[in-house]
Amino acid sequence: EQARGVRKDAAVIAGLTVWGSLMYAIICWLSESRGLALSLSGIIGIVVSVGTTVDSYVVFFERLKDEVRSGRSVRGATERGFDAAFRTIVTADVSSFIGASLLWFLTVGPVRGFAFFLGISVLLDLLVAWMFTRPLVILLGRSERITEMKFFGLARALDRAPTTEGASA
Repeated sequence: EQARGVRKDAAVIAGLTVWGSLMYAIICWLSESRGLALSLSGIIGIVVSVGTTVDSYVVFFERLKDEVRSGRSVRGATERGFDAAFRTIVTADVSSFIGASLLWFLTVGPVRGFAFFLGISVLLDLLVAWMFTRPLVILLGRSERITEMKFFGLARALDRAPTTEGASA
């Protein structure tokens, strides 16, 4: 089952790279324009939010495979799977943002740094999921060569899909 986790790694790494690049750009911009200093508590906020971001990818790719297993084409499954997964992603991110907001307003000192960076990271997760992950997976879903690769995990889902005409197109 080790190969099971490897299949999603390419898209997850690409998404995390975009997310990390945006986070780094925001930190640099805030440091330059506002004199922000990244503290240990801020770093911990970023580290905790990486888990939320990765969880977004897990939700999306598992939903995508469920749609393919139910007999949908990969092209149809990418859009329908994202719509269903995005509701879950928004719910998780909103609850994290509410927690970060409460920490920001109810605490002082280093905990505010944790809350600040957790809040920014959660907002970036939504932005990257909508503006990068969704279009990337839709484009990849249109390529039959990509969808049949064992690396992405869709080939295994296609093997389990009901046998109907056009289910793997």
